[in-house]
Amino acid sequence: MSQATSEQVRLACEQLLTDGRDVTFTAVATASGISRATCYRDREIRAVIDTYRARDGELLTLTRLADRIDQLNASLEALAAKVRRQEEELRTLKRAAVPERTPHQAAD
Repeated sequence: MSQATSEQVRLACEQLLTDGRDVTFTAVATASGISRATCYRDREIRAVIDTYRARDGELLTLTRLADRIDQLNASLEALAAKVRRQEEELRTLKRAAVPERTPHQAAD
């Protein structure tokens, strides 16, 4: 791989990260003007792309992890509210199903 090609790939990866896009072989090939097959076959190009993908993945994983935790907290709160409503409904149904005993019936 020539120095110019290496620089093209690095610039393409940096631009993808700057734009907030995922670093994929297809995206790098499109952004750099190098064929996808070359990106996969050339070990040096592949190493450069994999380095940026790993870096990108770590950053996105942390961000996605925080987002996922927020989503799970919201889901958990919604589920807890639903469980509370269902428990109340069960208590109401149980009270309605058991006839109240009068003091006279209790003596029998």
